[in-house]
Amino acid sequence: MSRWKASGLHLLISAVVAVVAVAGMLLVWYPWPLFEAAGGNELVMILTAVDVVIGPLLTLAVFKSGKWGLRFDLVVIAMLQVGALAYGGYVVYLARPAYIVFVKDRFEVAAAADISPESLAEARDPRYRRLPLLGPELVVADFPEDPKERQKLVDMALSGLDLHNFPKLFYPYESRAAQVLEKAQTLERFAKAEPTSGKVVAQYLASSGRKAEDYRYLLLRARRAWVAVLVDPKTARPVKMLITEKI
Repeated sequence: MSRWKASGLHLLISAVVAVVAVAGMLLVWYPWPLFEAAGGNELVMILTAVDVVIGPLLTLAVFKSGKWGLRFDLVVIAMLQVGALAYGGYVVYLARPAYIVFVKDRFEVAAAADISPESLAEARDPRYRRLPLLGPELVVADFPEDPKERQKLVDMALSGLDLHNFPKLFYPYESRAAQVLEKAQTLERFAKAEPTSGKVVAQYLASSGRKAEDYRYLLLRARRAWVAVLVDPKTARPVKMLITEKI
């Protein structure tokens, strides 16, 4: 086998592995369009570039049919690729959205890396003392009644932390559905207030054959985009998410 053929075969295998890995991350950890809204595209590009490009290039450089020690060289290259893929996957795992939190009048994304072990340990509800592993969980965060606790939150806000970073303030989404619906807007009102974003929603309605009356609207803030969350007007459960503006 020539080095070019060996490198091409290595490229094909690496591409298949990268596609499977990325697809798994998208399906489990990042419901669409949270991956793009969280800025995951750049991370995946780096991950696939390292895993798919470097491995085949190294194979092209070292491969020579019948060469002594060739098997060892290929094993080392494979180990480097596996290590790079594992590290990239771990970074994506830490950056995954653990919770989609309704706060005040909109949704916030709480990434796993933004919730400290200490905050998890303080959760009153035992369900929120461990981060979910199979995709983000919907919850509602409310201000504490204790004035001292409220002041602590104000102080923490200066360091970039807000209600969605503290599981001790989380409540099951279904138990606060009425609270969510109180803040949800009709699509007609939203279109008048935000004409540009309203066009994105209107295009979805036209393509899906649904009516504006079928939904209510809430905003979700992610790291790289604003997302329109269309919720069921009876249950407040999110039905569709649409990126309306990139940051």
